[in-house]
Amino acid sequence: MRYYLIAACTCMAALRVAAVPFVVTWLMFAPAASAEAAAAGAAEAATFVLDNGMQVVVVPQRRVPVVVQMVWYKVGSADEPPGQSGIAHLFEHLMFKATSNHAAGELDEAVTASGGNHNAFTSFDYTAYYQQVPTGALGEMMAFEADRMRNLILSDEALETERQVVLEERLGSVENRPESLLSESVYATLFQNHPYGRDIIGWRHEIDAITRQQLVDFYNRYYTPNNAILVVVGDVDARDVRRLARETYGKIPRGPELPPRVRPMEPEPATLRSVKISDPRVSLPSFSRVWLAPSRFSEDGKAADALRVLSNILGGGKRSRLYRELVVNKRIASGVFAYLNTRMRDYSLLNVEATPLTADKLDEVERAVTAEMEKIAADGVSEDELRTTKKVLASALIFADQSQISRALEFGQTLAIGGTVDDVARARERIEAVTADEIRDAAKKYFDPRRSVAGYLLPEEGDKK
Repeated sequence: MRYYLIAACTCMAALRVAAVPFVVTWLMFAPAASAEAAAAGAAEAATFVLDNGMQVVVVPQRRVPVVVQMVWYKVGSADEPPGQSGIAHLFEHLMFKATSNHAAGELDEAVTASGGNHNAFTSFDYTAYYQQVPTGALGEMMAFEADRMRNLILSDEALETERQVVLEERLGSVENRPESLLSESVYATLFQNHPYGRDIIGWRHEIDAITRQQLVDFYNRYYTPNNAILVVVGDVDARDVRRLARETYGKIPRGPELPPRVRPMEPEPATLRSVKISDPRVSLPSFSRVWLAPSRFSEDGKAADALRVLSNILGGGKRSRLYRELVVNKRIASGVFAYLNTRMRDYSLLNVEATPLTADKLDEVERAVTAEMEKIAADGVSEDELRTTKKVLASALIFADQSQISRALEFGQTLAIGGTVDDVARARERIEAVTADEIRDAAKKYFDPRRSVAGYLLPEEGDKK
């Protein structure tokens, strides 16, 4: 599994870390919409654009007198200049430093005083900052967020401090974790041409070399209102949010126009590829495989919808095909799962992972996974499997909608990767429209092993594959 699907800010962790585990888990594993509630919520959503180009989405949710504000910048690790990997995530850290109007730490103090929480995260295609506070504090949070959009002080001292924080973060979450090292290598192998092949946190030697001037250029280019999306979910009225947004964000001048986000795409894969890591810290081997799949909003978006349903049938829980076959029937694995990551602009990724029950079962586990996927490509899935999975996804989506943060995430992510507010409303419809034939056709097209990279995590003495 790719550990760094997002990079969450951990500076000032005592004040902000509480929200991070939920955000990471939701981003990686939650379904892509909110079922019936999604359609209702999207219908209630008000959307408008400020004169300076900032897009605003307001979703009333009046269960409690609390509100979430999220500001999304349409820039992530895939937008970084060559040789500057990690600059998007490093800049996320620096956004919590001093501005010309506020000392470092004032935002943390204001959020804490309100009884709220806040954090930030960086992904391939976006960087987002959020606060969850009582409704009465929304105006103050907007003022803080608008201030750091353009008034950040990028000093050499702040850069060196946060550079060391990020390098320690990389050490703890990538370099000291064999599974993360494997993921990093798998992605670098899978993406031969596209910038998704770089880990979001960046390569150590390039983080070390980032200069203050590069950060200033990055800030001036991307941290502008016309490259930002404001999402507000909670106990609010759209008219009040519009007024507050005009009073805060609306005062910021429009930035330079950015060109379309056109990136180098992958050539058609032609070879079988695998990555193997042997490490003394690994006690039991594991097998994984990651496939290139189409993005949600590409020309083949219907195949992405089919693969999203298929991933749940394949390895979405204890009723899934892989679990029943490998864990229950053959008893060769202690765990197995599959999921489709659709939170990316240019591609989706189908991930399958399995842990053998004993070390000598690794080859058998891999063969069983391959056989099950070939069976689906040849024979498809049953109508009963399809009907049951759609119900499971619908239930999960409805539960996800109960959280203000998950609702804000859905709108922000969809817009940041090229979707629309209407796409949020149509998410349930797209799932319901998937047919068994579409699943079989998508499996035939995208289960080609040349479109994937296999990963093997082995104990050091088990290096025999």
